[in-house]
Amino acid sequence: MWRGFVLAAAALMTMVAGAEAAEVEVKLLNQGAEGRMVFEPSFVKINPGDTVKFVAADPSHNAETIPGMLPDGAEPFKGEFNKDISVTFDKEGVYGVKCLPHAGMGMVALVAVGANYPNVDAAKGVKQTGVAKKKFEALFKKLEETKGAAAQ
Repeated sequence: MWRGFVLAAAALMTMVAGAEAAEVEVKLLNQGAEGRMVFEPSFVKINPGDTVKFVAADPSHNAETIPGMLPDGAEPFKGEFNKDISVTFDKEGVYGVKCLPHAGMGMVALVAVGANYPNVDAAKGVKQTGVAKKKFEALFKKLEETKGAAAQ
């Protein structure tokens, strides 16, 4: 009897451990694989409840949401300069993220949460300037290419 109980408890613990939320790290860099002033990676696909840790790897950067580029009911965030910020994403959809002083230089990122993106059209409609405009075009294209794929 105890053996069956122990096996059932072990199976339950394995299922619970497998259901834990993930944490993805995104570095804020002066120079990265994609060029100057970048989030690396600049595209992240995660599940609801997962956390993204934005790491201030180089000075003079922050990570914050872009108004109009987050799902209804989602809480905006604004990290301090030169400090890491961890954000747990609970609402499905897309989140546009920028470094405040370097957004025009293309220092933007896209976080895709879940499998459904109810706010994608609204997010695409947010006016972007400079290099950020081209960067978001590429990020939304990457989103389309990953539809149906599992989160990272």
